[in-house]
Amino acid sequence: MSAVLFLSVFLIAACGLIYELIAGTLASYLLGDSVLQFSTIIGSYLFAMGIGSWLSRFLNRGLVARFVAIELMVGMVGGFSSALLFLGFAYGHGFRFELYALVIAIGILVGLEIPLLMRILKDRFQFRDLVAHVLTFDYLGALGASLLFPLILVPKLGLVRSAMLFGIINAVVALWSTYLFAEQLARPATLRAASIAVLAALGCGMVFANQITVAAENNIYADEVIFARDTHYQRIVLTKWKDDIRLFLSSHLQFSSRDEYRYHEALVHPGLAAVPGARRVLVLGGGDGLAVREILKYPSVQSVTLVDLDPEMTRLFSTHPLLTPLNGGSLKNPRVKIVNADAFPWLEQETGSYDFAVVDFPDPTNYSLGKLYTTTFYRLLARHLTVRGLMAVQSTSPLFARKTYWCIVETLKQAGLEVHPYHAYVPAFGEWGFVMAGMAPYHPPAALPQGLRFLTIRGLPELFDFPGDMAPVTAEPNRLNDQVLVRYYDQEWSEITH
Repeated sequence: MSAVLFLSVFLIAACGLIYELIAGTLASYLLGDSVLQFSTIIGSYLFAMGIGSWLSRFLNRGLVARFVAIELMVGMVGGFSSALLFLGFAYGHGFRFELYALVIAIGILVGLEIPLLMRILKDRFQFRDLVAHVLTFDYLGALGASLLFPLILVPKLGLVRSAMLFGIINAVVALWSTYLFAEQLARPATLRAASIAVLAALGCGMVFANQITVAAENNIYADEVIFARDTHYQRIVLTKWKDDIRLFLSSHLQFSSRDEYRYHEALVHPGLAAVPGARRVLVLGGGDGLAVREILKYPSVQSVTLVDLDPEMTRLFSTHPLLTPLNGGSLKNPRVKIVNADAFPWLEQETGSYDFAVVDFPDPTNYSLGKLYTTTFYRLLARHLTVRGLMAVQSTSPLFARKTYWCIVETLKQAGLEVHPYHAYVPAFGEWGFVMAGMAPYHPPAALPQGLRFLTIRGLPELFDFPGDMAPVTAEPNRLNDQVLVRYYDQEWSEITH
């Protein structure tokens, strides 16, 4: 009996934390700035738990029946929370209100659980043993949930099914409580029927989870969703309309197959063609293999090391029949070595040097990405360049996020590098910015590889000319301990999207 009771505490704690993690992850996927989202959601959730714990003092009769009812409510609201948030973002206009309303509702219900359970169990255990055991299993449940969530639940089940699975666990706890405390219930059969109904509803939700997600994403994205997957690090979505395939990472567009050649030619060739005889090239990010495709056009290149955090990205773009033609099978080329790792610690451990480096990370939408745009990171990368080596950094739009762009330029300067800002027009994005940087002066190339669709030698000087609406503005450098870049980015892009 004791083991089952404390198992209930363990499961209740795990469920409560999972709902919190799901809300934070979904908010960071859909709204960006993961630190802000997780911080405000955790704060709101803990505040709501405090309200729930305070409200528990007003429940004086029928404690077991009330506990069972609360478990069923947590199971329903928490279990369907992810689906409701996806649908709310896709079809509604009050996503933030819905997000925090759900977080507070779940938090209040979760805050009621443990105080009620402790009062139910107070006659079975000495007070000191009860408190010790309940809190021990509560904390263990939180630990278990925090490990399961990123390692198994998100990559294997996804956010919608994970929430429903733990809603089912809450309902199972409610159902077995009707048997454990049957003598304290006036109408156990009614509560068992309610538990079975909730289990049935959540079971149906598990079965139709994919349809729910597809319905939401088909409305979020303009084109048909042909692939969607949650990984340890992000949500990958591919859409298709006629011959246009688009990649979205955590809701942010990464490329359109109709014009990505403009972006990748501009990213790679102005720099790599200016390093005659370059043999070793490093690509940080760029798990789609499109930058690697451009690099392999140089016969002198003997090896390309691609470092991308997400193994699902490199696997997808190495094997998917619609994607491998886009990158020309570059990730299967024998000259290419794929490393799935965080670029920052990888660079700290790496001992090799490179003639050219491509820095193709997603935009700095959060502090995890922002660290890859800091003076510390650029100094670290510069130590791996040869004497004449160069790096090319994708740097968001100098037109739509002007201060963000020039912040990246200033950051590279503060890292001790000579910088050469440039830009190109990519229809899917508009004007897009890049920065060439190195320890030695940059001399434009005299020739480019054959077969390019966008870049020409005659057109290269235009890339380095900035009109008045993209001209330099004053911006602070982005440092590891003060990531102003993320704040600039959030402010500028928010002004455009609202």
